[in-house]
Amino acid sequence: MAAPMELYCWAGGWGLPTVDPDCLTVLTYARFTGAPLKVHKITNPWRSPSGSLPALKTSDGVISDTQEIITHFRKQQFNADYDLSALQGADTLAFLSLVHRKLLPMLIHTFWVDAKNYVEHTRKWYAEAIPFPLNFFLPSRMQKRQLERLQTVCGENWQDDEEQLEKQLYRDGCECLTLLSQRLGRKKFFFGDSPASLDASVFSLLAGLFNAKLPNGKFQQHLNSLPNLCNFCTSILSLYFPWDGGDPLPNLHKAPSGDAGEAEGETHKRRNQFLSVLVALVAMVGYAFLSGIVSIQKETPHHAGPHAITLDEAEEEEEEE
Repeated sequence: MAAPMELYCWAGGWGLPTVDPDCLTVLTYARFTGAPLKVHKITNPWRSPSGSLPALKTSDGVISDTQEIITHFRKQQFNADYDLSALQGADTLAFLSLVHRKLLPMLIHTFWVDAKNYVEHTRKWYAEAIPFPLNFFLPSRMQKRQLERLQTVCGENWQDDEEQLEKQLYRDGCECLTLLSQRLGRKKFFFGDSPASLDASVFSLLAGLFNAKLPNGKFQQHLNSLPNLCNFCTSILSLYFPWDGGDPLPNLHKAPSGDAGEAEGETHKRRNQFLSVLVALVAMVGYAFLSGIVSIQKETPHHAGPHAITLDEAEEEEEEE
């Protein structure tokens, strides 16, 4: 019997079971293989056992790397590539390398670098979904992490000529989509009628681009011009995620129930605690100034005389008594 596993991932949105491609890769692979998972869809990565998403909690510990999570599934006898031939296995590695070199950088640019898409789409969703006060700085931190990933692929000087970089990324991304479309052909999945790890990886990257309503949809238009890839995304969503078409944002006012109610209650509890501490701190500082315990004054060398007791002096006098 397989060890119990719990997956912590980003909540759903944009018509997807989860908005994050890495989380979607893990979730899709688990659906393909039938791996038993208890899924926790959250909007605060700090509530994950690893502090990041995705995170898989097992009887042996916590795994937070996407590829390591899939490797763990395989060790538990949930292997989507079990029936692939050696040649198909080699094709999988080749196409995964192509996707990460040419498609992923363009997707990062589309969602996290393009100013209009980032402000009006990507950041907007995360800022509304992430609880206060984390929503003030977590989206920017996430964008910085994505820019670091882009730098790893494009080199340290990738920002020297952003216009030229965007053109190159667009060409590479379109080329990759076209090659994937040719490889898929009229088949249901890349290797026939059964899904494999390549299908999970490609779907997790294309689904967001396919479903998102982007203000700047230039790259999205090229995907829409390839009907077999669009049908590929639609088919997986309807077959494996028929009830997961995107969860409502947690800050929308709906009657909570079950685990969702508990999660919402926990969010409000932490928010109230933070506000209570902030109000108490302001009140203490205000009282200290009004009562004269703490004062701010400039030294006047020509007028020596009584002066207000500062906070440090007050502590010293109390110790002497």
